[in-house]
Amino acid sequence: MHRFLRTIGFSELRNKKQLDELIEEIINHPDTEKIAVDSDGCEIIEMIKLFHESFGIAVCGQYQENGQFSMDYYYPVFIGQEASTNEQIEVERHAGNESYAGICDEMRLGVTLIFYLQNVADYLNQKAVRESPFQNVTTVLSALAYNGKIILPIGKNEEQIRNTEKNRLNHNYLMAAARDGDEEAIESLTLEDIDLYSMISKRVEKEDIFSIVESYFMPYGIESDQYSIMGTILDVKETCNRVTEEKILIMKINSNDIIFDLCINEKDLIGMPEIGRRFKGNIWMQGKINFLD
Repeated sequence: MHRFLRTIGFSELRNKKQLDELIEEIINHPDTEKIAVDSDGCEIIEMIKLFHESFGIAVCGQYQENGQFSMDYYYPVFIGQEASTNEQIEVERHAGNESYAGICDEMRLGVTLIFYLQNVADYLNQKAVRESPFQNVTTVLSALAYNGKIILPIGKNEEQIRNTEKNRLNHNYLMAAARDGDEEAIESLTLEDIDLYSMISKRVEKEDIFSIVESYFMPYGIESDQYSIMGTILDVKETCNRVTEEKILIMKINSNDIIFDLCINEKDLIGMPEIGRRFKGNIWMQGKINFLD
């Protein structure tokens, strides 16, 4: 049983029989169905059934000679609404099945961003005509949260807000220069990290860490596409799974200047989400590459 099924409203799914019935319904009545040729030269079918306009379950597999569909794997999918990054994307296949990970060096994070690729069929069709890495593309990131809590924002005056924005732009400029091999930029970033560590070490003795750190985005656990994040809520709306009627919250999050949509089961969220407050939790990052024709 996929642990993130509860995120999209299937928290009461208890056994394999119920799961098999759900998968059979998806195979028999998908909302979308795409065909591509996988890395072994076999035809692969990608089906998605939505239980809300932005989330559902994807099933991938093949049709056998007798016309029966054989499922390779399934996963819950949450579709984001706007592009989060336009960095160069590389795509690598997972070892276990015909699923893929997208990889990009996102300078706003300072680490390599890895996400679970949603549009596998589109990627395989593009791969037939050009090789990864993909340039001049945008990627729509989206996150499924298994748990989370709401934290109050850090109080700032107008001058502090302006200084934060100025420092952010300067940091992004230095990151871009450092990535191109600029030694002065690398040295400036090193000194910046030393100063930041010194400042936090002093303040944390008398202040709560979340009054110092406004947001963070860092790997979580052993899965490469799962992260622990904290970010500001830019928008929030309540919806539900139209089959189970479980309440689902969809939030737009800004974490380390990466903006993406996030969904979470209302049962798994502690606190009242409002615009301006912060979300803290563990997420599974997915992404859809917008390939240019």
